[in-house]
Amino acid sequence: MELIFGYLGLGLMLGLAGIGSSFGTTIAANAAEGALKKNPGKSSSYMILSALPATQGLYGFVGFLVWWAAAGDDKAAYFGEHGFLYFGVGALVGLVCLFSGIRQGMVCANGIAGLAGGHDVQTNTMIYAALPEFYAILALVAAIMVK
Repeated sequence: MELIFGYLGLGLMLGLAGIGSSFGTTIAANAAEGALKKNPGKSSSYMILSALPATQGLYGFVGFLVWWAAAGDDKAAYFGEHGFLYFGVGALVGLVCLFSGIRQGMVCANGIAGLAGGHDVQTNTMIYAALPEFYAILALVAAIMVK
């Protein structure tokens, strides 16, 4: 039973982080599509802000790779021994990355709208978007420390 939970935690870390990035980037990209109609000259700025939430999926993937590599050749024994621990950590890392990606996408969407309105807010938006990103990084570091 612990083995199933261990693998499930691994999958949740990767899957939820990827879902967070998918939602976050599409939230920002939808704002960028609307902004292109208003001010097409800022398309590179829109693209940069739209891409920021993609990092949460990378954090889930890095956590997945670190745990997978740490398991060595006998993955069943590794994840079966502390399956509940890896389930809990993996689920929490996944959830942190999920919500971080979504909220970061919302911050970036607001920045894109500001840019389209003629305001110089790209740098400030990137700083604000780094705040939810910080918690995804902390979650990844915690997951790596557990291995």
